[in-house]
Amino acid sequence: MSDEERTSTMSTQTTIDQQHLFIGGAWVAPRGGHRIAVISASTEEPIGSVPEATNADVDAAVAAARRAFEDPTGWATWEPERRAATLERLADALDARGPQIARRVAQQNGMPIAIAEQTEAVFPGLLARYYAGLVRQLPEAEDRVGLLGGRIHVRRGPIGVVAAIVPWNFPQVLTMFKLAPALAAGCSVVVKPSPETVLDAQLLAEAIEESGIPEGVVSIVPAGREVGAYLVSHPGIDKVAFTGSTAAGRAIATACGGLLRPVTLELGGKSAAIVLDDADLASSVEELFGATLLNNGQTCFLGTRVLAPRERYDEVVVLLGALADGLVVGDALDPATQIGPLASARQRDRVEGYVATGRAEGGRVVAGGTPAAQDRGFFVRPTIFADVDNRATVSREEIFGPVLAVIPYDGVDDATTIANDSDYGLGGSVWTSDPERGQAVATRVQTGSIGINHFMLDPAAPFGGVKASGIGRELGPEGLAAYQQLQSIYHPPAPAA
Repeated sequence: MSDEERTSTMSTQTTIDQQHLFIGGAWVAPRGGHRIAVISASTEEPIGSVPEATNADVDAAVAAARRAFEDPTGWATWEPERRAATLERLADALDARGPQIARRVAQQNGMPIAIAEQTEAVFPGLLARYYAGLVRQLPEAEDRVGLLGGRIHVRRGPIGVVAAIVPWNFPQVLTMFKLAPALAAGCSVVVKPSPETVLDAQLLAEAIEESGIPEGVVSIVPAGREVGAYLVSHPGIDKVAFTGSTAAGRAIATACGGLLRPVTLELGGKSAAIVLDDADLASSVEELFGATLLNNGQTCFLGTRVLAPRERYDEVVVLLGALADGLVVGDALDPATQIGPLASARQRDRVEGYVATGRAEGGRVVAGGTPAAQDRGFFVRPTIFADVDNRATVSREEIFGPVLAVIPYDGVDDATTIANDSDYGLGGSVWTSDPERGQAVATRVQTGSIGINHFMLDPAAPFGGVKASGIGRELGPEGLAAYQQLQSIYHPPAPAA
């Protein structure tokens, strides 16, 4: 085993203490002496630790990835069918570890176990299988007839060595957003998990070993921002894929722009959930919860601005207040929990600061707004603000916690104007009894994705943002294309007979 699991004398929990890094297809001793300590978001007790990767570890990982990519008989040259079969074995290995992955993620970042079992335990394998099927279907090359005569052979090859930098909110799902299409394309990948969620990454490494992916194709370097910045600018990297904050994304975009390095950025959001005057919210409470408060509000695409028609404003406020007050807040590992703790003390303090700002700016707290009942853990009660407009801080800035702002509007034109009056454009939803009307409204919203009477990502559809929500798309065939580069080979016209 790559780590040691033992029951701590200081805790009722099992701690996971990993001693090695997964670099170049092997478990190797770290080149530095620092460690990343992980504590439970629910109990604040230690649950494990891993070595913290250094720049030297990144050098080793990138060198291994480069060797693997340039191997004339290596992963990048395998036939699509062979890569697809290996991805399917990876999916099987991830599925077998699904319950462990879900539990570790829930312990680390506070994701309710019921949600972790539906997402972190399922989507990684689903994504690996989806991209395995896609590379079987899509041609690697095509021939075109040139306008000037002759034939053009257009081929799609792997882009090279990829740096995949992953956040803590959906760590395994968002890893596979990048890893699955990159592997399907034939790339090699260096994954940098967030320090808040590093214990689940060990299970991914074990699955990679089991699947038969060649040595060096995938390495995992858990570390903080400084090492992440070193990885982004490393001369051995050909593309960067990042999910995280807009501020960090701007810094990565600046670095990649200077290097002329391709980059995919999936960043922050402040999406609008537009309630139309004919919406039947009472029959859509579960879907509304998923679109606005999923994963304790720690989800980038959530509709944290709820836009309600003025004539139904009080009704919508009361419904959302009742929803928030009725949610079960508790330990992330309790199957009954609907809202768990936030990922860290820093995140809890940040969200509580926004709640205080919302009050100070005149927002009316309909639900929440007071300290959570739990005596330990990073809990924040689901909070609903009424009597705010789109200029309020809680309406403008991404909070990344269970806090909603309910904003009134007058007519559909006003609703779409408010929805589009944002620095962001990632997700959103429209709530209506008339799906065709809902789609007509949805097309007017400046956003990368939007749902009608629900919001849920689908692996077959491109996902990403506009404005400050990012650059590029993940998922769907577009997600595979992001890890491919095109080459045109010109053949001269045939000699005249």
